[in-house]
Amino acid sequence: MRYRVAAAAAVIAALAGTSASAETLKFAFQGTLNQLDPYSLNESFTLGMHGNVYEGLVRLTPDLQIEPSLAERWEIIEPTRWRFYLREGVKFHNGNDFTAEDVAFSAERVRSEGSDVTTRLAPDVKVEIVDDYTVDFVLSAPNPILHSEWGTWLIMDKEWTEANDAVKVTSASDTSPNYASLNANGTGPFKITSHEPGVRTVYEKNENWWDEVKHNLTRVEFTPISSDATRVAALLSGEMDMVYPIPVQDINRVNSNDGTSALTGPELRTIFLGMDQKRDELLYSDVKGKNPFKDVRVRKAVYQAIDIEAIKTKIMRDLATPSALMISPFLFEHSDEFQRFPYDPEASKALLAEAGYPDGFSVGMDCPNDRYVNDEAICQAVASFLARVGIKVDLNAQPKAQYFAKILASGGYDTSFYLLGWTPGSFDSYNVLLNLHNCRDDAGNGGPFNLGGYCNPRVDELSKLILSENDQEKRNAYITEAYRLTTEEVSHIPLHQQGLAWGVADNVSVAQRADNYFKFRHVVKN
Repeated sequence: MRYRVAAAAAVIAALAGTSASAETLKFAFQGTLNQLDPYSLNESFTLGMHGNVYEGLVRLTPDLQIEPSLAERWEIIEPTRWRFYLREGVKFHNGNDFTAEDVAFSAERVRSEGSDVTTRLAPDVKVEIVDDYTVDFVLSAPNPILHSEWGTWLIMDKEWTEANDAVKVTSASDTSPNYASLNANGTGPFKITSHEPGVRTVYEKNENWWDEVKHNLTRVEFTPISSDATRVAALLSGEMDMVYPIPVQDINRVNSNDGTSALTGPELRTIFLGMDQKRDELLYSDVKGKNPFKDVRVRKAVYQAIDIEAIKTKIMRDLATPSALMISPFLFEHSDEFQRFPYDPEASKALLAEAGYPDGFSVGMDCPNDRYVNDEAICQAVASFLARVGIKVDLNAQPKAQYFAKILASGGYDTSFYLLGWTPGSFDSYNVLLNLHNCRDDAGNGGPFNLGGYCNPRVDELSKLILSENDQEKRNAYITEAYRLTTEEVSHIPLHQQGLAWGVADNVSVAQRADNYFKFRHVVKN
């Protein structure tokens, strides 16, 4: 992740040297912040916002390197035993002490029913309290990347959660929120003082934060603005200090406006299409008695019907990089060995005919309209391309709250064809293979975000080898084999890695992370 080090270091240097006065930051994002429970939704924006209030044992620097947070240090005292030494003197926002009990409690809760971030800690990992400020994690097998996703495993106050009857996680599909869904009590640099779900959230500086303060914010006000035009107008008028994402067609306008600029850069998120390959009959299709997506020829036909270069140039205005894999090339050194299947509508039609669908078929498609850059426009383009080869798409584009509630495990994987984005929290292929490719059963065990139910036992076997292998050459060989299988079988259809485009007032300094997480502690407003 060194490609962003220089820019991030420059921002941090500016933060460290600032003596600017305290300020209020007003910002907008295209989607809403609903749940405050840090385990309800495994979605980057939501997790990023929670990470301003709650903290993990570790955290990531602006250039995405792991550093200590609530744990001061850690060591592997046996191949299957990691020991974490906790930071003493840390207080939750309500004044409660942070101790090992909170870590053990959070370890159980994050793996409980309703949690959308269960993969942060494997079910067979045992948590042993050594003393008030020392915790051991006992594994069933070596795992060199145990803590790689713990920057988004946020620690909760056991006493506060239990006292407020909020131990049960409210899932993304649950319509009956509990206390932790509407209130927050972390250890982080900011407290939430007001939260109107989907409308407005107000943060204030935590005066008792344990770390050195390098920002100069006393208050942060978040307002969701779904309309691209309204969001950009709010930045240009000075109503907002920062908005994101900026539509690619408005980047020049933001840059030419006096007092604002567009911060652009590569993002690690892969945007892709998924297909229900598990049910014997699709939920949303005119094909009855069978599932066309179970046939690899149909999946490949869908793939080859999509003109990815047209999406790149016409919809994304070149702020996207077409991808052959379900992971950014920055995160896998053998990515150049893989190529996309070529755009070829005639080959697509031939594959459909060979599979028994010479006249095509219809299928429902689920898509968010406020989550990824130009998400609905991409889905509309895909529908148009597929119509040319005989596949009629009935597009269901919804705000992300309704979208995720429908398609995720908590909604019963209620989808036949969908668009999703994925940034591996560990910045490693194991995360991609485990979450998106490992076989799952009807109860959701296995790949929790393998919404389409792709399954190849060999990929599962390779995933286990990848997790425990310390030799990088052998590990890369396992990863390469897994990706060859998933590519040949068209487990998913990777589209592109979208680019980052944030609109920022010129008097605001901010570190833009390649994972698209926005951290208030890295902001200075002059």
